[in-house]
Formats: sequence, C-alpha cells, structure tokens
Amino acid sequence: MIKIKNILVPTDFSEGFFHTLNYAVEIAKSLESALHIIHVIEPIVFATDIVKTKYGLDELPHELEIIAKKDLEKIEVILTEKKITFMTNVLHGKPYKEILSYADKNHIDMICISTRGQGNLENLLYGSTTDKVLRKANCPVLAVKLKD
Repeated sequence: MIKIKNILVPTDFSEGFFHTLNYAVEIAKSLESALHIIHVIEPIVFATDIVKTKYGLDELPHELEIIAKKDLEKIEVILTEKKITFMTNVLHGKPYKEILSYADKNHIDMICISTRGQGNLENLLYGSTTDKVLRKANCPVLAVKLKD
C-alpha cells in the first residue's frame, strides 16, 4: 500500500484554497497524514516613479510576510480544531518553483492544489502555477476545481 504521510497544500488564501483544504483535511484524517500549508510571496517588480505605498519598496516583502503569517494563523486555528497534524511556512520566490522545491525537500507524498478552471491572458501564454506543478511535480498532485 502507498503511504501518504505528508500532504502539501499551497495557499493564496482564496476561496479555491479553502475548498481544496476541505479535501486535504479529509484525506489527512483518513490516512493519518500531516498537512504542510505554505504561502509563497512572489517578487514584486515596480515602476518606482509611479508606485506610492505607505511602505518603502525594500520593506514590502517583509510587510507581505507579516500579513501572510496572520492569515496562516487563522488556518492553524481551523486545523487545530479538526485535530490535524500540520505545519505552516511562508516562502519567497516564484510560486511553482517554491512549491516543487518544498515538496522535494520535505518528503511530500502528495500535493493538493486549487485550480480555478479559468485563466487570464498570462495563464494562457505562460501557464498557471497549478499547471506547472501538475507537469513538474515528483509526487502525485490532486488539482481541485472550485465549483461554479
């Protein structure tokens, strides 16, 4: 029998993630697996002459990390109530690359990732994060579509 001990669930904190999390929780409960919830902060490129923020551009990744950690704390409460073993992490980089790297480094047996089933022009030209994870992961990937 295949052992699934570690399940990775990347989050963008969208409705699709919470829908996917329900699947991951049920799988984790039935297989006594641990969930790894990660959020990846993508590098931001600004045209500095036109962007005005209350934070300096050098501070923005740090501020985004603080916000992400607060959002992850809300997910931790949900998982604690459901008595699920879990760990959370905030990473920086290209989302699909960080997801794949994390999966390899942390002996992930399965990735559960959301897909909206629709894309914008960038997704059409370059492919979505989910598409890239599906094609390049070294473990099984469950792509969960949010119902209409």
